[in-house]
Amino acid sequence: MASRTSDTPGKPHAAQEANDRLTEFLQGVSLNRAIPLRDQVYALVRKAIVTGKLAPGSPVNEIEIALKLGISRTPVREAVKKVSDEGLIEVFAQNGTFVADISRKQVEEAYIIRIALELESIKRAALVIEAHHIQDLEDIINAHETAVKRSRFDEAITRDDDFHRYIAEVNGFTMLWKAVDVSKAQMDRYRLLALPSPGAGEETIVQHRAILDALAKRDQAGAMKALETHLETSLRCTISLLEAGPADSSPLIA
Repeated sequence: MASRTSDTPGKPHAAQEANDRLTEFLQGVSLNRAIPLRDQVYALVRKAIVTGKLAPGSPVNEIEIALKLGISRTPVREAVKKVSDEGLIEVFAQNGTFVADISRKQVEEAYIIRIALELESIKRAALVIEAHHIQDLEDIINAHETAVKRSRFDEAITRDDDFHRYIAEVNGFTMLWKAVDVSKAQMDRYRLLALPSPGAGEETIVQHRAILDALAKRDQAGAMKALETHLETSLRCTISLLEAGPADSSPLIA
């Protein structure tokens, strides 16, 4: 596409609201100069989009981000390009850079990638998992449950990811989780909307415990089935939210 049909550029107050949300998000952020700035800015911008701090259609002002972080524009430009490559940002010639709409097609594609990679991961983990791994996973689930009970939804999502990532790491598959994490960005954008729904967080915890029970028994087939059920539930919830649409009826689905 060469241009964006959104009316955001024509609404100064909308751009200001996006800028205010970004300012709040970056408040107190201190970058580590010993680590590539591009990678740190990428993580910040991506998180702002995934957590909804920057909503679909919001302008992404590289100059403002650079000023707020006290850095040059170059690492910001590189970070935005990387986020754009994941489909989270769209750059329109002569119009600007904006947070992309949520794509149902990308959500479904992410599920296909995730289920394929994670089923292979848990299939292998079930054969090599040790007692200390089970204990660590129990600790993650307990921390997740506490976060849900206290309505700390950002933390709940982090603990959810910790659980899945740890299973991959049982096999030493750090690259596998990175591939999953990149592919599931569109799904993640709706997770914060789903979690406040009554029972959503609790259902995830029940499903995680079912996965863990199968792993503790080294039940390969049972672990794979429990994981598949869990991911199918997540996809079904996400698609349901997408189809329902936001309360303000803004166009989020591409």
